[in-house]
Amino acid sequence: MIGMSFWTFVVLLAAGVVAATVLHYVIRYRLLEGFDGFVGKVIAGWVGAWLGSPIIGHWFEQVKIVNVYLIPALVGAFVGAFVLAASGKVLATAFAPKVVSGTEVREPKRNLAA
Repeated sequence: MIGMSFWTFVVLLAAGVVAATVLHYVIRYRLLEGFDGFVGKVIAGWVGAWLGSPIIGHWFEQVKIVNVYLIPALVGAFVGAFVLAASGKVLATAFAPKVVSGTEVREPKRNLAA
């Protein structure tokens, strides 16, 4: 059978919710201010928690719930949620209009003779 059990999904979702809550409401590291920013972090946290054990490894076998190694899942959830907010901030900064202080904006001269 391919896939994961319902309880594995719930444990990974809980790790994503914990990471999103800490980043969004405690540390206040946000790109989007409202509930949609929180939900985006939960989704990214779930993906990070899901990838935590395969990428980071199997740490502390005593802290294992429903075949989920909790420490790598939490680390992955925090990394996933942080990367989502940080990459959004980088893109927002990169594509924001640049304003140079001390210069004035001039309209280009139009040739009215043509």
